[in-house]
Amino acid sequence: MKKRWIAWGLVAVTAVLLGVYWVYQQYFAMDARTRKVVEFLRVPGSNQALSSPALSVCGDAPFMMPTTGMIGFIWHDSFYPGHHHQGIDIFGGGGVEQTEVYAAYDGFLTRLADWKSSVIIRIPSDPLVPERQIWTYYTHMADPDGRSLISDAFPPGTSEVFVSAGTFLGYQGNYSGKSGRPTGVHLHFSIVKDNGKGQFLNEVENENTLDPSPYFGLQLNADTNPDDIPICQQP
Repeated sequence: MKKRWIAWGLVAVTAVLLGVYWVYQQYFAMDARTRKVVEFLRVPGSNQALSSPALSVCGDAPFMMPTTGMIGFIWHDSFYPGHHHQGIDIFGGGGVEQTEVYAAYDGFLTRLADWKSSVIIRIPSDPLVPERQIWTYYTHMADPDGRSLISDAFPPGTSEVFVSAGTFLGYQGNYSGKSGRPTGVHLHFSIVKDNGKGQFLNEVENENTLDPSPYFGLQLNADTNPDDIPICQQP
């Protein structure tokens, strides 16, 4: 009997230690930027000074901000070994279907037939490198079960519809691509390279995307800005 109690005691101690370690990993071991994102999402109204407004432009950057919120994760962030983030994540701090999403630049919008939460906009002439074509990709615009929050103006199957900068596209959502497994409410935005034949490359691969920093006039590259939340510093 005594040995049984000792065994149960060891199990309990192990469980407590694992719990402490989990808490440590979930918060205290976070990098500075991740901790600020968690605080922003847990405490409504916190860190509002770090929230960028939709449709704002930093300096003479070509792109406007596509939605309101904290730019919590940026290009080349690494969430686990071997992974690098392909774009930027903008957290509005509200619930599903509360924070509007807009086109960051003029272009031609496509929504593939099976896309519940995503649209992509072709920009024939990159404002920074005019001789090349690029694409801007917007995703997570659906609720956890896949109910689309994209504007009715762009139903599934939409192809090459011209939209000007500031056109309403939909709302921030939290659809991960799998029903019932939400991501947290935000917009993921990335700049995708063209394959040279008029089609966009696979956005999932980091090497197929561009550093968005010069397009927004912000420090959006995790290699050069490993800790801070990027905000516009107007002169």
